[in-house]
Amino acid sequence: MIEQYENITVEKNKSPLLKFGIREKTIASIALFTTFLIFILIVGSFITEEHLSISLINKNLAPSLEYIFGTDWMGRDMFYRTIKGLSLSMKIAIMASCISGIIALTLGLLGATLGKRVDSFITWLIDLCLAVPHVLVIILISIAMGGGLKGIVIGVSLTHWPSLTRIIRAEVMQINNSEYVKVSKNFGRSNLYIAINHILPHIIPQLLVGIVLIFPHAVLHEASVTFLGFGLPPHEPAIGIILSEAMKYLSSGRWWLAFFPGVSLVMVSLMVDNIGKQISRLINPKMANK
Repeated sequence: MIEQYENITVEKNKSPLLKFGIREKTIASIALFTTFLIFILIVGSFITEEHLSISLINKNLAPSLEYIFGTDWMGRDMFYRTIKGLSLSMKIAIMASCISGIIALTLGLLGATLGKRVDSFITWLIDLCLAVPHVLVIILISIAMGGGLKGIVIGVSLTHWPSLTRIIRAEVMQINNSEYVKVSKNFGRSNLYIAINHILPHIIPQLLVGIVLIFPHAVLHEASVTFLGFGLPPHEPAIGIILSEAMKYLSSGRWWLAFFPGVSLVMVSLMVDNIGKQISRLINPKMANK
């Protein structure tokens, strides 16, 4: 009996350590995908012109052990070009997502704290931006800014804030009607003090999740605008440029020129989207103790 009791006690003590619930799986998924994306950014930053050099002897080679993504019509290694293009697109998307997040945070706070007139104007501005196709606006802004990296970053940044602004505005309005905010107003605290000390700490999780979820849309829109010829210049190894150039050679059977860059772009977008959803799930109070 004593031995059985000791065995049961040991099993109970070990069970919490062996438990791998929803929370642990979520954290593991976020860590895995984040590590992979950081790896792409780091590797892409170390790819130089030597890795992308022209070699006419090795042009139009199909995927093999030596060239796992094959080579293009100028003998350049498509693996290096794809990783470099993904890294460049991800850097643009990171900048655009952060700028869009700042715009959404600012407008969301202003709309919910400065009265009905400001709120009505910001709501009208959100509806106006959502009514126009993103790609069209990005193209117009990019052309107006002279194209290039600056034009595409500004274009993507100024078109991806409305949805996040609407979420932050609704969250701020809910917090603004809470009891502790009303008590703070009764003590004579200003709107700026309430926004910084009472509202901002509560909306940071939603802001971070929103920025992460903007990222895949920014990547795809950057690639699509560059594919159409209104984004980055042709000498940049961006995914959109790679896909645009590959379209000329698909009819001759060189499928790998578009297949691997396209699949890689979709995979990166899906990974970041999954990270955003998993973070949202992690900060959900209903899932916190599972």
